[in-house]
Amino acid sequence: MQLRLVVEYEGTRLLGWQLQPGGPTVQGELERALAVVLREPVRVRGAGRTDAGVHARGQVAAAVVSRPPPHPSRLLRGLNALLPPDIAVREVALVDDAFDPRRHASSRVYEYRILHHPARSPFWRTWAWHVTRPLDVAAMDAAAALLLGEHDFAAFRGADAKETPRTTVRRVLESRVRHEPPLVVYRVEATAFLKHMVRNIVGTLVEVGLGERSPDAMTALLAGRDRTRAGATAPPHGLTLLEVRY
Repeated sequence: MQLRLVVEYEGTRLLGWQLQPGGPTVQGELERALAVVLREPVRVRGAGRTDAGVHARGQVAAAVVSRPPPHPSRLLRGLNALLPPDIAVREVALVDDAFDPRRHASSRVYEYRILHHPARSPFWRTWAWHVTRPLDVAAMDAAAALLLGEHDFAAFRGADAKETPRTTVRRVLESRVRHEPPLVVYRVEATAFLKHMVRNIVGTLVEVGLGERSPDAMTALLAGRDRTRAGATAPPHGLTLLEVRY
């Protein structure tokens, strides 16, 4: 049998989702708490691997268990009592053994927040990238719209990616920029993402907003497939995984 978890975390001190030595990870903390509550070692699989410093409101994970777990409400309370303050399980349920949180996902939704204000903000410092120069939000939104549909996103792939994907073609279902003072928010939904893809898109969109590129430069970048011609990678703390859809 399997448990399906919906997990929320504030990623500032975390080294990302994936278990690794040298510091706390979401996967590691979940596995530690589950082992205590279930009294057996458990391996957790996530719908996606968020990087160090990235946040999540609706990460989805699954764990195979060998015997019936406590009632979901008791399990939820027990896990959240053991987890650190920056990680919480929002939902827990028993699901079919065939469920795979990554392969069965139909899309993922991310938002990237930019603090667009001359003064820094203690409130937003771990949740938004602070950009003080004026941004043309309409131009950014026009550029973002050119990413809709199926394209080769090699130009926005992480330069340090250790794994070579089978294909760099991805299908984007939503891509828009809106102004919610003092924030500029980029929202994107796609069937799947390349490593650092959202942050590389945001770095390029900011260059469009600053007038350093025209909105239609996005089309040329997609066609060129050259990572060195796209913008710099935006910092991780502005990025939040909002939802995984099935």
